Amino acid sequence: MPKLLQINCVSNILSTGIIVEDISKVARKNGWDTYVAYGRKSKPGINREYRIGSTIETLLHYLENRLFDNEGLGSRFSTYRLIRYIKKLNPDVIHLHNIHDHYLNYRIFFKYINEKRLKVVWTFHDLWAITGHCHYFIEANCNLWESQCHHCPLQHSRVNSLIDRSNRNFILKKKLFCENDNTVIVPVSPWVESIVKKSFLKENKIITILNGIDVDALISEPKMKIPEIPDNVFVILGVAYEWEHGGRKGFDDYIRLSNLINNDEIIVLVGIKEEQKKELPVNIIGIERTSDKIKLANIYRQANVLLSLSSAETFGMTIIEANAFGIPAVVYDNTAPPSLISCENGFVARDKDIEDVYDKIEIIKKNSTIDYKETCRDYAKRFFDKNKNYQKYIELYNELLE
Repeated sequence: MPKLLQINCVSNILSTGIIVEDISKVARKNGWDTYVAYGRKSKPGINREYRIGSTIETLLHYLENRLFDNEGLGSRFSTYRLIRYIKKLNPDVIHLHNIHDHYLNYRIFFKYINEKRLKVVWTFHDLWAITGHCHYFIEANCNLWESQCHHCPLQHSRVNSLIDRSNRNFILKKKLFCENDNTVIVPVSPWVESIVKKSFLKENKIITILNGIDVDALISEPKMKIPEIPDNVFVILGVAYEWEHGGRKGFDDYIRLSNLINNDEIIVLVGIKEEQKKELPVNIIGIERTSDKIKLANIYRQANVLLSLSSAETFGMTIIEANAFGIPAVVYDNTAPPSLISCENGFVARDKDIEDVYDKIEIIKKNSTIDYKETCRDYAKRFFDKNKNYQKYIELYNELLE
């Protein structure tokens, strides 16, 4: 029985952790033995788990990054322990996901991977691997990653360190990530593919595999009333892990939209912190982040349209989740979300044009969301069924073994 080891910052929680779990389910059906090594948090699932490092090591890695721009260059001892684990396990394929987030030393790890010429599949959920340190460069309108990062325009944002080593990081990543010709890069959307093909990884084998969901499982969750959402109003929904002024998810644009909507319309934002609720206008309802699948399913059920007003996305899972419930989406014309939209499941509005967003919402309202119910569900099943999409990973693993 071939062995699959997936490595990610989390296991069976949050979007990437759930994707890891779902891929393992498909792999097991195809005769693979599945393992996961994770760095931060996990929830019990079908995989045999190995935690990389400890909370103290993660904090030290975080501090090292903040001081010296060393994301992915801390956690030395825990990475050596991971390599000992890999040697003992001897997996046939190593599937990487997000290897950043203060838990893995990529220099140590890739030196071992490259030396042994291990077979690697690397899913790109963001763009950290091809830059000097940022996950998204769209907001800064930066193209330095196409040639060589230096003097990062995002250096003084809250997510980066006190000093700028983007040039050193870029050169090191380029050297390490390009050495192993057994590495296959898997973008999660056509847009990510277009970016990777402009980067230093363009000579690698690149195969796009879309993320997926279980449409039937989502819509089979028990029905319940969400008390925060009133009846007899047109519900405009936004869902994010967190919201902040000036943030990537477009929080300020939802505030702007609240000045345009009618009295029979309301905005619902999921992922709002308790202290943020007092900042919201009366026509925006804030619901705190939830891992309760039943509650989230019923929030989608009570929505009439899903908005994605982000400035940069590599996919857009909330779009296809809404589609599973028959809810159309309106997205900005930037990065990956437009590639998930057709005339069957929503509209693409001009980037940063909130009036155009509202015009699209009014079209959906006029048509009635009932008109979209079956087409949205059918679209989600045809293009984003996780079993069909993740079967492509199994084909890729088998191809590597051959």
